[in-house]
Amino acid sequence: MTLTEGLQGSPVLLMSLCTLLGLMVGSFLNVVILRLPRMLEIGWKQEARQVLELPEEPVERLTLSHPPSTCPSCGTGIKPWHNIPVLGWLMLRGRCASCKTSISVQYPLVEAITGLLSLACAWHFGWGLPLAGTLVLTWALVALTVIDLRTMLLPDTITLPLMWLGLLLALVPVFTDLRSAVIGAAAGYLSLWSVYHLFRLLTGKEGMGYGDFKLLAALGAWLGWAALPGIILLSSVVGAVVGITLILALGRDRQLPIPFGPYLAAAGWLWLLWGDTLTTAYLGTL
Repeated sequence: MTLTEGLQGSPVLLMSLCTLLGLMVGSFLNVVILRLPRMLEIGWKQEARQVLELPEEPVERLTLSHPPSTCPSCGTGIKPWHNIPVLGWLMLRGRCASCKTSISVQYPLVEAITGLLSLACAWHFGWGLPLAGTLVLTWALVALTVIDLRTMLLPDTITLPLMWLGLLLALVPVFTDLRSAVIGAAAGYLSLWSVYHLFRLLTGKEGMGYGDFKLLAALGAWLGWAALPGIILLSSVVGAVVGITLILALGRDRQLPIPFGPYLAAAGWLWLLWGDTLTTAYLGTL
């Protein structure tokens, strides 16, 4: 029996493998979350100096693979066994092995969440192309969510390839047909773009960023135009509830911006797996 036949015939094996793969990908996503915004910032500064015709300055060489991971406090290299997803953090008891500085809980959380979401995808879709696509979308949404929470950025280097991949999958089709995907991408972008400009005209303020437009366009390309109303409604309701709770319960300044990307990402993921169930439940309440 080949591995493919084993995965097709054993849901437990498939879910276990996807969970393990999700944990390992989650470890890599932590690198993306921390380094990609910094890489973009370095690139923007270099471009600005070129436009302003300023002399070039030496910049740090930073990629997703260089330099090797080190403790941000003492600079000690991280040993391979300390990079084991979740377990490495637990073995170290959340502290650097060298300087004993606390290690952010973000690392095991991202790894664990990515593993659990990958498990849910395998349980829902089973073996096949939809599972492969769903895993890629899930991992991208995890990275975008945490980056947006940390920096208020939704990098084009993730959102735009995600949109094009959704359109390519529609050629098969996997989740929706090509016509629905193209309309979904355009409608997703233009809907939030219109809200943004209307809000700016009425208030003189910017209510959201262009990254939100591109993320919704990507979700429209993956799921089709019919999924957009539900995604927008679900993300808006959850975002409003969380925002009001932060203001009333935690005293958050209402003038501080709240990233909308995480709510779009969560709503899109839920719609991918349970869109029909959510639609039925919504229509039932009406």
